[in-house]
Formats: sequence, structure tokens, C-alpha cells
Amino acid sequence: MVPESIHDFFVASGSAAGALIGLMFVAISVASERLARTEAGSQYYRIRASAAITAFTNALAVSLFALIPVHKIGPTSAIVAILGLAFVAASLLSLIRLRQVRRDRWRDALFLIGLAVTFVFQLIEGIDVITQPGNSGAVDTIAILVVVCFLLGIGSAWRLVGGPSIGITQEVTKLVRSHQHSAGDPPAKESP
Repeated sequence: MVPESIHDFFVASGSAAGALIGLMFVAISVASERLARTEAGSQYYRIRASAAITAFTNALAVSLFALIPVHKIGPTSAIVAILGLAFVAASLLSLIRLRQVRRDRWRDALFLIGLAVTFVFQLIEGIDVITQPGNSGAVDTIAILVVVCFLLGIGSAWRLVGGPSIGITQEVTKLVRSHQHSAGDPPAKESP
């Protein structure tokens, strides 16, 4: 059973998911040349695009089915979680087949693991709602997992379009290196 207090959340998340899916189609059409390449490295782009669509579609399906008065959120959560886990497994198998699992791709692997963990929790909570229809705590957890899917999908979409990556480790390293470089330079002459 979906509590009335969370109804507006699912209305908003369903609308947001629909809009984000539309934007992903635009991003995919803009990046279509990169996605169509046959080289092995382009498989990462295809996985990122598919991962974002999968995360947003998951959020859309759960949100829309939560709005149906018959309250089908439990079975929907479980089914789309299983489909999501199948996507993650297929993505990992694809990378293994192409021998693309490398250390420099740890972000992509971490992302897929995060997506898998999200789907596992969603599957558990979906089953919990199926077996205990009055458990509003499980529905609240599913709502939180919808938010997590949005965040994961946005992260995947950002990497797909080549958005800049500014991380704390990267910036601190550059700051230290620039400070060390300037400390090794002779002091600038002051003008009178």
C-alpha cells in the first residue's frame, strides 16, 4: 500500500523521470557517432547511455505504478529491479568479453556496482511490500531508491556527454604540484 503522504513524491518523480528520459534521447542522438563506433572503448559510452536510461526508466516505472489506485508498487519494484540486475550483468559480461575491465575504468565499475546494489535493495523492498502490503516503511525505502536511481542516472548521463570532472583528490593533487613547482622557481624580482 502506498501511503497518501508520499503520493505527491511519486507524481513529481514520474514527471522528472519522463523529462530526463526525453533529455537522454537528445543526448544519445547528439553522441550517436561516439556510440556507433565499433572500437572496444566505445562500449563504455553505450553502457553509460543504457545505464542512464535504465536508472531513469526504473524511476519512471516505479513512480507511475505507485500512482495506480490498486497499488502495484511491490511487484513493479521487484520486476524492474530484476530487469536492472540483468542489465548490470549484461554490461559486466560485455566488458569482460571485450577485455575492457581495466584499472582506469574503476568509476564505471563502481557505478555499475552501485546500480546493482540499488536494484538488490529495491528487489528486497519490493518483495517486502508484496508479502506485507501494509509496510509503509518499505514503500518509503523504495521512494529513497527512486531518488538514488535519479542520482545514478544523472551521473551516468554526465559522463556520457563528457561533462567536466572536478574531484577533490584531483584538485588537491594539482594544487600541491603547482605549489611545489612555484616553490622550486627562483623568487620573482620585485620592481622598485
